[in-house]
Amino acid sequence: MKAMSSSTARVTNGIALFTFLAYLVGALPGWEAMLAYAGGFIPARVGEPGLLDQAGLAVPVVPVLFTPLTATLLHGGWLHLGFNLLILLFCGRQVEWVMGGRPLLLLYGIGAYAAAFGQWLLGPHLMIPMIGASGAISAVIGAYALLFSNNKVRALGPIPATAVRMLWLGAGWVFLQFLIGLASGLGSNSLGTGDNGVAIGAHIGGFLAGMILTRPLLGMRFEKAPNGGASR
Repeated sequence: MKAMSSSTARVTNGIALFTFLAYLVGALPGWEAMLAYAGGFIPARVGEPGLLDQAGLAVPVVPVLFTPLTATLLHGGWLHLGFNLLILLFCGRQVEWVMGGRPLLLLYGIGAYAAAFGQWLLGPHLMIPMIGASGAISAVIGAYALLFSNNKVRALGPIPATAVRMLWLGAGWVFLQFLIGLASGLGSNSLGTGDNGVAIGAHIGGFLAGMILTRPLLGMRFEKAPNGGASR
């Protein structure tokens, strides 16, 4: 098996670099809170897109449809950014090595929307913005867990072994997120997450989406080409 090099993880590296550069712009003094509201995902805006029209922000407000993506570029500090990029680079490179660049990019983008949907389900009327790439990265983690889990799982009656593994991993991740939420009191702070800054719904939504999408995205890369090879 050929060892993975940085050249085989161009999409992962590109996402990480773009996220880092976006943070440098957003970290300008006095911009953090303003950009969080202008580009973060605010659940209440889903039902009322014009909610911030009269907010008087000094920067354009991103249309609510695109905020799940722009929210991934905003972070609440260097520690928040650094942890997310560390996890992305570790898991993303491995997943990209198996899936390929374009499927990984699709996984990341859909994961961002699944994360926003998960956060919306927990509080559709919240006015507090959700920011950070951890929801989208949770989709990558979900794919990583499914692809590289070494535990052998047996079929459970009519449920195939692959589905059982997905259920176990998903249940474990959801349980962990709810434990984090209970530990933080499921309160809210200026970033629209729990008291400890964890967006529980976003992490659950992203992770589940990652596991669901893994097999279809693998099929995109390895579907048979006319000459019998695998398409990329």
